[in-house]
Amino acid sequence: MSGMSDPRRFIPRTDVLLADPRFGEPLSRLGRVRVKAALARAQRRAREGVIGPERVADSALAELRCSGPRRVVNATGVLLHTNLGRAPLSEAAVGAVWAASGTTDVELDLGTGRRGRRGRGALAALARAVPAAQAAHVVNNNAAALVLAATVLARGREIVVSRGELVEIGDGFRLPDLLVSTGARLREVGTTNRTSVADYAEAVGPETGFVLRVHPSNYRIEGFTATPGVRELAGLGVPLVADAGSGLLRPDPVLPREPDAATWLAEGADLVTASGDKLLGGPQCGLLLGRADVVERLRRHPLARALRVDKLTLAALEATLEGPPSPTVLALHADPEELLARARVLADRLADAGVQARAVPSSARVGGGGAPGVELPSAAVAVEERLAGPLRAGEPPVLGRAERGRYLLDLRAVAAGDDEVLFGAVVAACG
Repeated sequence: MSGMSDPRRFIPRTDVLLADPRFGEPLSRLGRVRVKAALARAQRRAREGVIGPERVADSALAELRCSGPRRVVNATGVLLHTNLGRAPLSEAAVGAVWAASGTTDVELDLGTGRRGRRGRGALAALARAVPAAQAAHVVNNNAAALVLAATVLARGREIVVSRGELVEIGDGFRLPDLLVSTGARLREVGTTNRTSVADYAEAVGPETGFVLRVHPSNYRIEGFTATPGVRELAGLGVPLVADAGSGLLRPDPVLPREPDAATWLAEGADLVTASGDKLLGGPQCGLLLGRADVVERLRRHPLARALRVDKLTLAALEATLEGPPSPTVLALHADPEELLARARVLADRLADAGVQARAVPSSARVGGGGAPGVELPSAAVAVEERLAGPLRAGEPPVLGRAERGRYLLDLRAVAAGDDEVLFGAVVAACG
């Protein structure tokens, strides 16, 4: 092969590629070293004849798009999709994270110039959100909240818990294994479907660290069942720890059967634990709310240091609590008629663009281990099922759900401002 006919002569130089405007976003997001490395790999593939010289830039861009977390449009109809990171943050929370990403007063009292209480803004916001809580503490997730409570209150002692509440919390992790790992012993009472106050009372004794009440937030038992309420268990003479799990801080009429922290505290729970990235709509964290003396014992234990959250989480949590409704709250309370109107507009636009699409009623759900069995009326755009793969491979990726030979793009968890993004993604997937 002569030098003039060698296609390798046409492989673009690195400096030319770096000047391509398409690499501006990867350069700002990933840095010059990562981008140059991707370009070098693409150039090597071109030299080896795997791709043509004209494909070097596209090959590098495709690799860089897959670097790091990618934004995904959640059109599954599952509001809190665990595989998609559960709750999306509000604009206020994102702004707070950006502000806190530099140096911040996370542990500094600017008024005195001395060390301040870590996360005091977030803790004050929690106190305002749940006045029934005398004190609050934040750890890195709800499992950590339970581990801290079990370590401090029941290490070497017993935790009394119903057999019907020994849940598996995801990815094979099981609550009983988690609790036993702290050095506590489980005293199981009742049966899978029925447990009475008397069952708990008979098990309580000198070895009891606390009684644990767990909300089965990711499953539901129906039929011949019985479970005592928090108010009944609060009178057993030992601390009562109640795991609300799904993160509802106050009652919500859309989810009348879902327990909330404020109600459980008012009914006598000494400590309530909950997740921050579920129905609250904030960042991943575990919330501990309850009696001041109990929370202080937990906060001062050495393990609390290992479980503490960073400044970004505290900033996002405070902004979620103090700011406008989170995307999760907005999606939960979305008007089904408005969703259907959006679906019709989007389906008509797609049809005009030559895409087979139509608006259909749909049913969404909370997901993320919250409100099992609750269906939320919704609306979706139905497209051909063959588009599932191209939509996942698009930019941004779009995830819907296959149902009866169709691919449904449910709008309940899609912000109205993203309808244009969804339209472009579907058109591109058909191209």
